[in-house]
Amino acid sequence: MSISDLSVSSYSSTSTAADYLSCLQVVMVNTTLPANIGSAARAMHTMGLSRLTVVDPKLPIDETSVSHAAGGSDLLSSAAITPTLEAAIKDCQLVFAASSRSRHLPRPVVTPTQAAKIMFDFIDRQSTFSTDKPNIAILFGREDRGLTNEELSYADYHIQIDANPAYPVLNVASAVQVIASFIFAYAQTHTNVIYDSATYDNSDDNNPKNDSSNQSNSVEQSLLDIHLRQQWDEPAITHQQLQQLTQRTTELMIQRGLADSNHLKSLPSRLSRLASRVQLDQKEYQLLSALIAKLSKD
Repeated sequence: MSISDLSVSSYSSTSTAADYLSCLQVVMVNTTLPANIGSAARAMHTMGLSRLTVVDPKLPIDETSVSHAAGGSDLLSSAAITPTLEAAIKDCQLVFAASSRSRHLPRPVVTPTQAAKIMFDFIDRQSTFSTDKPNIAILFGREDRGLTNEELSYADYHIQIDANPAYPVLNVASAVQVIASFIFAYAQTHTNVIYDSATYDNSDDNNPKNDSSNQSNSVEQSLLDIHLRQQWDEPAITHQQLQQLTQRTTELMIQRGLADSNHLKSLPSRLSRLASRVQLDQKEYQLLSALIAKLSKD
């Protein structure tokens, strides 16, 4: 097996780490202190991330944000401000959430390194089926209480940072810095492997670079066996489409007497998690939408 066979399809043999990192956006939810937005922007800039979205901040970006951003002040100028989390991630095909503890109806929990691998493999695969740049979000919660259970349910994966179990809670800007640093480090390795695969003669069986086990081990060592986001023969659905499918399925179940509208409990969250685990593409989304529409009329 050649090195290029290790990934379904590399983003591009000429893609740089910056090309991959430009597919990622940091989403800060309902921040209290403008200074923390600035500190997060500085952390992002240090690690090559350039897309920042702030959801319903309690106080707007101000001069304290700029002073804490240092060299990352340009990120504040270009930051998107949205009223809701749904609006921030509606066009995302893959969503991660930073969480320091397990929650009700947990999603798959990954380390920052595992998260980076999932992100970059997804970018490689997605680019095979679409010319549009993939859009991946990483959610960070409030300074005092993080993300709510509902907000965490929007994510396909939860990222947890190894920390002192007696107090595993990081300041939000620190959490951005730690996770971004792992992503940046992985970006260097990932692009180097792609570069090597493009420049070496893969037909030379004596070339040590063609030893797929060696390459795989160097990139994936110490990773747990987790269920990676797959890419089929069509682009992945967006988060907005996933939520629409969840809502329409819930409404159909109520209509058919399979659920009580006054006692839904965890039904929407379970349906959302199911759809996330199934990993629908655009054609599958259209088929299910047509089926739900037909059943709703009959």
